[in-house]
Amino acid sequence: MSETLPQTLSLPETIAFLDSAFPQMAAGGRSYHLVAVGPGSARMRMDHHERHLRPGGTVSGPSMMALADYALFAAILASLGPVALAVTTNLNFNFLRKPGPNGLVAEARLLKLGRRLAVGEVAITAPDSDDLVCHATGTYSIPPER
Repeated sequence: MSETLPQTLSLPETIAFLDSAFPQMAAGGRSYHLVAVGPGSARMRMDHHERHLRPGGTVSGPSMMALADYALFAAILASLGPVALAVTTNLNFNFLRKPGPNGLVAEARLLKLGRRLAVGEVAITAPDSDDLVCHATGTYSIPPER
């Protein structure tokens, strides 16, 4: 990407906003942790927890989907500021490997940040591997009044 994206919110500010706008993400115990934000990017960790597993001991698709969506949203927030009403309009997932029963790491990167739409991608890996478990792309609608 040739354009340089802004960074409006720091890591602590982004975490505080996510916690206040989405308290339901901590229901039953916090398992998604934002660990870094940068211009057009975010890194999020999902802890290993029994509630994220499918029969057979693999991490469930819905848990990886939530991780990708939450990480992309955090990258948008860090770049635009507190925009709670930005909404997901499309998410596409390619599940590439069966993850073991452990936590996962999502690296989100915005590909385009416009006035009305943000487009990004997420690479999900195990914490100790560079092998992709899942690759996701997403588009978000940004409200006209910020």
